[in-house]
Amino acid sequence: MMDALSVVSQLRDLASEPQNREAIVQDQGCLPGLVLFLDHQSPEVLLATLQTLRYLAELSTNIPSMKNELGMMVSLENLMGRDDLSVDITSLAQEVYGILTAPPLPVHRTPERERRKKSQFFINSSNKKAKCVTLHIQGLDSVDHRGLCEEALLKVRGVISFTFQMASKRCTVRIRSDLPTESLASAIADTKVLSAQQVVKNEAGEEVFIPLNPSGAEVPQNSALPNYLPEEEESPEKEVDRAVSRTAAKDDASGSWLNAAASFLTKTFYW
Repeated sequence: MMDALSVVSQLRDLASEPQNREAIVQDQGCLPGLVLFLDHQSPEVLLATLQTLRYLAELSTNIPSMKNELGMMVSLENLMGRDDLSVDITSLAQEVYGILTAPPLPVHRTPERERRKKSQFFINSSNKKAKCVTLHIQGLDSVDHRGLCEEALLKVRGVISFTFQMASKRCTVRIRSDLPTESLASAIADTKVLSAQQVVKNEAGEEVFIPLNPSGAEVPQNSALPNYLPEEEESPEKEVDRAVSRTAAKDDASGSWLNAAASFLTKTFYW
């Protein structure tokens, strides 16, 4: 059984892989459904939807379709103007809106320079007070442990967004620049079954793991955390594994799971 949060969360996981972004936008049901999710009552659905749109907008050829999608810009403007939402939601809505309304890059820019500039822009975001951290999480091998990790990260004040790559046991976390990475390690270690190391590249361009000392690291807590994570029966492990595994193959991006998600969106919102 699918619900709004599980659908948009798995679309976000698919969109986190560059090879899937074109297929998601071209699908007849997914983009209109994401626009409708921008009016959802749940802040968690709103945040996951904006994260998905941010990934999709990273592919420049998707921007015209996204900008011209009925209701997209109006919904983003509404989110930007609301004062009952967290700053994470309103700032991300403003970021997506800015990308969709930005003028095209000058023709004289080389593709290589454009890719480098866009990649750096996405990692750092338009918000200079944010940074991106990649964690290797020992024990991230089941949907239950993923749920524990989600709960731990959601409790940390300063975490803006995160995306899992289950196959490699990694989590990419976007955080405010003043939040120490050790705080993430402490929050994850508090689960008692998971531990985290930071993934960085050395001077040779090789990935290396940096141990993080969670002991003594202060973890700033969110004062109010809504209970929104889907129950196990709503997100069976088999379904999650299938969704995440599809991120590895471009040909599968518009396959059965994407069709199922589009069907869910259509049945839910169109009558």
